[in-house]
Amino acid sequence: MQSIFWLADTLLSIYFWILILHVILSWLVAFNVINARQPFVGQIGRFLWQVTEPVLAPIRQILRRLFGELGGIDLSPLIALVLVGFLRRLLVEMAVSIR
Repeated sequence: MQSIFWLADTLLSIYFWILILHVILSWLVAFNVINARQPFVGQIGRFLWQVTEPVLAPIRQILRRLFGELGGIDLSPLIALVLVGFLRRLLVEMAVSIR
């Protein structure tokens, strides 16, 4: 049973870093530090978007319903990072309580 908790924690940790990379890449593109039209950068951007968008899109919709438009600020990655951290913490507590 511990191995299942370890696997879930590892996958959540990887997803946490994928979210961080998505945010950093979006900032670099927004501030014209890197060019999104370069094939390698575009490929990485598409991968990160495809992996993170299924989680971020529903969070954006909820935030839009609750607060309306926030002036171009996207808080969905921050909320997703908090949720991933919460899930990781919950998994650790569950693993400890099962012992």
